[in-house]
Amino acid sequence: MPSPVVHFEIAGREPKKLIAFYRRLLGWKIDTNNPIGYGMVKKSGRGIGGGIMKNAKPYVTIYAVVPSPQKTLDAAKRLGGKVMVPVTDIPGMIRFAMFKDPAGNMVGVVAAKTPPAPKAKPKAKAKRRR
Repeated sequence: MPSPVVHFEIAGREPKKLIAFYRRLLGWKIDTNNPIGYGMVKKSGRGIGGGIMKNAKPYVTIYAVVPSPQKTLDAAKRLGGKVMVPVTDIPGMIRFAMFKDPAGNMVGVVAAKTPPAPKAKPKAKAKRRR
């Protein structure tokens, strides 16, 4: 498969309830220990990892890895899709974009390469008093 599915997302109005539901139903290990409370579903066995998040409109989507999210968005538009999220970088983590296919399904794409993390600014040297 040239662009394999590498991540999924389940979104809804009450993510805490969704997280509890999937933990109990499917035994998923879900980590919400991050600043935005994004439920990271840990990859296990044959499956892929994913996420559970808050969104006003519930949806389920997949993310495929591609060489260039922008080229993929351009091709999606030519083929009848609609851009929903332009290419977006989360430095040091991910470059992604989202589109709707002609049937209205939301699909995400992620870059094969992670965008570089921002460089730390050098600390100013303290002035010595004499």
